[in-house]
Amino acid sequence: MKQRSVVLRAVGKRFGSREVLRGVHAEAAPGTIVSLVGSSGSGKTTLLRCMNGLESIDAGRIHIGGHLVEPNLGDAALTRLRADVGMVFQDYQLFPHLSVLANLCLAPRVVRKRSRADAERRATELLERVGLADRKDSRPSELSGGQRQRVALARALAQDAKVLLLDEPTSALDPHTREEVVQLLREVVKRGGSPLTLVLVTHDLQLAETLSDEVWRLVDGRLGEDTPAFVPNPP
Repeated sequence: MKQRSVVLRAVGKRFGSREVLRGVHAEAAPGTIVSLVGSSGSGKTTLLRCMNGLESIDAGRIHIGGHLVEPNLGDAALTRLRADVGMVFQDYQLFPHLSVLANLCLAPRVVRKRSRADAERRATELLERVGLADRKDSRPSELSGGQRQRVALARALAQDAKVLLLDEPTSALDPHTREEVVQLLREVVKRGGSPLTLVLVTHDLQLAETLSDEVWRLVDGRLGEDTPAFVPNPP
C-alpha cells in the first residue's frame, strides 16, 4: 500500500443550510505539492482550514500528518494536529509586537518545548535559508510583503511540520517577489530529512500548473480522482 501524508474521505462541511463541502475524497503522497483551485466561494479555504482543524468537519474523516481529523475533535487532539500540520495564512498573521526571530521561536518553545538556544539556532538557520538572516531583529511592520511572506513560511517550517498548508501564498506579491516565493516553495520540499507535503490554495492557475505535482479542483463542493475536476500535473 502506498504511503499517504494526506487522505480525505467523504469530508463534509455545512454553514447553516449551505453545504460547502460534499463528500470530498482525495489523497497526496509525502513530498507532494498540491494546488487546490476553484471559483471564488467554492470552499477552497474552508477545506484547507478543515485540514488544520481551524474549521470542524461535519462528516467524513481526514488523515493528515499522522493524525486523524473527525467531527467534534477535542482540544488535545487539535493541539497535537497543529504541531505537525503547519499553516501559512494569506495575511501572514505574524505577531506585530515580536521581532522576526521571536516570531519563529515562539511555537517551537511553547509547543515542542525546545530550549531558547535550540529554538534560536533553528530559527536562524531558516532565516538564512529564506534570505532574511539580516532582518531577524526587525518587526513585521518594517518588512515588505514578500519578506513577511518568507518569514511566515520560515515560521511554519520552524515547527518541523509534516504537512504545510498555504492560503494564497503569492496573491499580494509583485512578479519578482512571486518568483522568489515559488522557488522557495520548491526548495522547501526538496531539502531536509523527511518529505514535506505542501497543500496550497490559489487562484493563479499558471502557478498551480507549473509548481504542483497535482491540482485539485473544487466543483460544487466536490473533488477527487473519480471526477473530471481532478487534474494531475503532467511530467
